[in-house]
Amino acid sequence: MRASDKAYEALREDILHWRLAPGTVLGESEQSARLGISRTPLREAITRLAAEGLVDTAHGRACVVTAVSPDNLVELFELREALETQASRLAARRRAPRVFEQLLADFDAASEQLGRQVAASSAHDEYYALVARLDAAVDDAVANPYLLNALRGLRAHLVRARRLAHDNPVRLAESAAEHRLIVQAIVDSDETLASQATAVHLKKSLDNLLRSMRRSGESDSPSAGFTTARRRTKGTP
Repeated sequence: MRASDKAYEALREDILHWRLAPGTVLGESEQSARLGISRTPLREAITRLAAEGLVDTAHGRACVVTAVSPDNLVELFELREALETQASRLAARRRAPRVFEQLLADFDAASEQLGRQVAASSAHDEYYALVARLDAAVDDAVANPYLLNALRGLRAHLVRARRLAHDNPVRLAESAAEHRLIVQAIVDSDETLASQATAVHLKKSLDNLLRSMRRSGESDSPSAGFTTARRRTKGTP
């Protein structure tokens, strides 16, 4: 793997998992030394990250990790609705029945477990892993590299935003039921319902994230840093 590719992957992971938080200045000397590479491959990596909207290079020589703000999130979900409703529609048209039938059974179990509202954090982790399996199954069914490439870039931003959300047991149970309806529609090859159920789920997810971000912004917790990052990188995507 080329040095620029390694730097891109390392920086991207650090940004997505908040090891490089919004507002962090990516100094060339510091990052080159940290990653053990020269400045040329580092600049190539940062150019790729800027193209994904994860780094803002409009600060002269300084590169800054872009903000996560309510305004940004609304814009991301506008794009997410367009892409994911179409992906659900195509999955309902092209799906492998057995794959989604198994997912349906798994979401039945998850809905029952999360609905008790006493599920341990390990159950939350299992649920997120199940959602990741659904995303992968939809991607496989869609089989459209252009759509999938657009989704990949979008999901990077969503991973960052989810770090600000709180594991509300009631919301997780609702989310599991929403995902179950999407899967049922795909199993039934109901393109319209798959698309509409996805839109409803995304609307509720956005509302929940915005509430979490407002609570974080009003508190003194470390997650409140998104407001500071927003001020430092005003106007970033």
